[in-house]
Amino acid sequence: MEYVIETENLTKQYGNATVVNNINLHVPKGKIYGLLGRNGAGKTTAMKMMLQLVYPTEGAIQLFGTSHTENTRTIYSKIGSIIETPGFYNNLTGRENLQILAKLRGLLGKNSVQKALEVVGLDKEKSKVFADYSLGMKQRLGIAAAIMHEPELLILDEPINGLDPIGISEIRSFLSELSRTKGTTIFISSHVLNEIEQIADIIGVMHEGRLVEEVNMVELHKRKRRYIEFDLSDAKIAVKILEDYYQITDYSIQGNSIKVYDFNHNPGEINRAFVENGLLVTKINTDEENLEDYFSELIGGGGIA
Repeated sequence: MEYVIETENLTKQYGNATVVNNINLHVPKGKIYGLLGRNGAGKTTAMKMMLQLVYPTEGAIQLFGTSHTENTRTIYSKIGSIIETPGFYNNLTGRENLQILAKLRGLLGKNSVQKALEVVGLDKEKSKVFADYSLGMKQRLGIAAAIMHEPELLILDEPINGLDPIGISEIRSFLSELSRTKGTTIFISSHVLNEIEQIADIIGVMHEGRLVEEVNMVELHKRKRRYIEFDLSDAKIAVKILEDYYQITDYSIQGNSIKVYDFNHNPGEINRAFVENGLLVTKINTDEENLEDYFSELIGGGGIA
């Protein structure tokens, strides 16, 4: 398989603190790779090392099959990126900012700025200066800057941060279309797990500087378990019934909600046993784990923030 990004034992230390710890990433050409992790997991630092904004302590990075320190002019001309909050001139409009970037990059296409603004929905903001942009508008302009030269690789750190639901949907559709129609490779970090689940081909999960999982979405969907969920008056009594009556031990509890992963017994029969033992059951439904369930289980629960 051809990888656009590949790292080998990539490590970054600041003093005694190891921020990125021996990670081995594999980002295939033309795919969308979602990098997930809590704040402080090391995602942004890993991206900065790829872009030579931070230098690795140990390990290697290959971009387009070449060391990221070789042929840098050629390599980085094929990359668009957003790292943290995009920076622009506050006293200039979005169009003026992009025009300056276009000149610096030597873009000759007359419509490159206009097309980029149209893609992110800022083409009608002709007089508003960057200082007056909302956070979502600033993120949109950052994406416009990243895609203006039609790169082969996009490295995007939290690109939907600050966007409203409509804006998130639009950016999600755009990135999916870009990957599908132009073969653009997209390496994206995000805390919005359900959005990553909808667009990613592969996910990597970082926790405390380590890459704890790297899996394609097809395989992940096979792993996601179905469950029967009961909301009831006393989960401790329910657990005793499950174990004593049905020898069910594959379950999880959150408050007075219990998820049963064993489908060898009829949910109606289990519900009847609960009721006959004095439990008030307020909800029964079947579902399957989503990406957030998987993520929380993988890194020990507690969410991602």
